[in-house]
Amino acid sequence: MPSPETPDAAPSAAPVRKRMGAPAPTPEQTATPPSPVAASSPTPPAAKPPAPNRPVWVKPVLTAAVALVAALLVVLVARWLRTLPAIDGFIGQYPGHVALPESAPTGIPAWLAWQHFLNMFFMVLIIRTGIQVRRTQRPAAYWTRKNTGLLKTRRPPKKISLDLWLHLTLDFLWALNGIVFMVLLFATGQWMRITPTSWDVFPNAASALLQYASLDWPTENGWVNYNSLQVLAYFATVFIAAPLSLITGLRMSNVWPADAKRLNRFYPVELARAVHFPVMGYFVAFIAVHVFLVFFTGVLANLNHMYASNDGASWAGFWVFAASLAVVAAAWLLARPLFLRPLAALTGSVTK
Repeated sequence: MPSPETPDAAPSAAPVRKRMGAPAPTPEQTATPPSPVAASSPTPPAAKPPAPNRPVWVKPVLTAAVALVAALLVVLVARWLRTLPAIDGFIGQYPGHVALPESAPTGIPAWLAWQHFLNMFFMVLIIRTGIQVRRTQRPAAYWTRKNTGLLKTRRPPKKISLDLWLHLTLDFLWALNGIVFMVLLFATGQWMRITPTSWDVFPNAASALLQYASLDWPTENGWVNYNSLQVLAYFATVFIAAPLSLITGLRMSNVWPADAKRLNRFYPVELARAVHFPVMGYFVAFIAVHVFLVFFTGVLANLNHMYASNDGASWAGFWVFAASLAVVAAAWLLARPLFLRPLAALTGSVTK
């Protein structure tokens, strides 16, 4: 005889409900509830098909095509604007340049030609090393400053990458060259050639920009006077962009006092980083436009102005320019760990 606790002795649910007068369960009530684990585990989405591999040249070609179309539109709009009587009268009133003060010097002296070469040399390598510092994940070598002599500090020097060492070294040399440039610029009066001396510089700059955009170059003679657009560009480069790059670079370097809490709160390193890279982008854009205009507005005369310090049309400036390019290219190729380690070891220890 089965025990009353066994399943066989347990009365069924249906007779119990009938005895108690309860209604029969519906099929939904008798269904087995889903497992909590299964309910909480969503069905994984179907894998997306792999994106087709595009050739590496597609993006540069598309970018160049868009830039070319945009440039053509700018030229067409500028040429149309110049057909309007009001614009034509504006260009007649503001031809694109402002007369210099009577005491302003004429021509470009030899020291300024040398300064131009040194600025180009340092700036090209500074931009290159700046990009390397920003992109390199695993530097090939590290440099640690010697903590002796005049450079001895209470705290031990920090280890930095060899790329950053070269970048900071070039910055230091560029800053020294800039100090010499500023002193000679004001001592010889050359500052008047690149500094706005009249409010008329702004409408004249707009006129020069419109003339450039229409491919009808403004009449100019850089040996005597720059057009107003050049004046504003040179002024912004020398007196705004260059100091900004130095101030922000100094804030980001190890030279900046880390324990100056008030100063660091007033000038945080995040602000310096946010300004430093766009300033480098400005220098890249300035150099690109500058080189383009040098070659398309009388290359021999322009190169003679900048490299041979004369107003002739000979090939002297071109050959000096070619030699300067060779020097820059050689420095570019030699700026590698193999050649940099011995130089860096003169002022510190180099490790891998």
